[in-house]
Amino acid sequence: MQESKIILAFVGMPGAGKSEAAAYLQKKGFPFIRFGQVTDNGLLEMGLPLTPDNEKMFREKIRKELGMAAYAIKSVSAIEKMLSENDFIVIDGLYSWEEYVYLKQKFSYLTLVHVFSEPTKRYERLAKRSIRPVPLGDSYKRDTAELENLNKGGPIAIADYLIENNTDSIEDLYKSLDQLIERLKINDKN
Repeated sequence: MQESKIILAFVGMPGAGKSEAAAYLQKKGFPFIRFGQVTDNGLLEMGLPLTPDNEKMFREKIRKELGMAAYAIKSVSAIEKMLSENDFIVIDGLYSWEEYVYLKQKFSYLTLVHVFSEPTKRYERLAKRSIRPVPLGDSYKRDTAELENLNKGGPIAIADYLIENNTDSIEDLYKSLDQLIERLKINDKN
């Protein structure tokens, strides 16, 4: 029997389309939590501008203080608040195995969706990004750093669903997301 609530968390490697997927569902009216907001809020509280160096410093600081589940720990109250008002919410930014385990223990209905793109396609997208572009030569190093330092492989490997996003058509991604929502029997009135 399907749980009455669903937390849909997008996982995948950089440039796969996770944020695009989450933003699309947000535009359709689904409540949305971005774990990166923890960094944005933390830097704001510290009076520091949003720069790549400051963001990295904050991420390392919070993970040193709270462990690899830090972003889930810091986001759980926002998740609980949204779930008190909605049956379905979307999370963008779940990275580590520890974040997954922490949330799965609290919310058995946490559902992972692996957004997959081939490395060459992801690297092209990362190089063309307007915000924090990644040079083609650095993309593989970023992949391995995220797998080794952020324990990112576990949530990807254990994902409940897979969405392939290898085309240049954003509409193909949206169509796949609509099919997933239909498959999960979630309506956008929530």
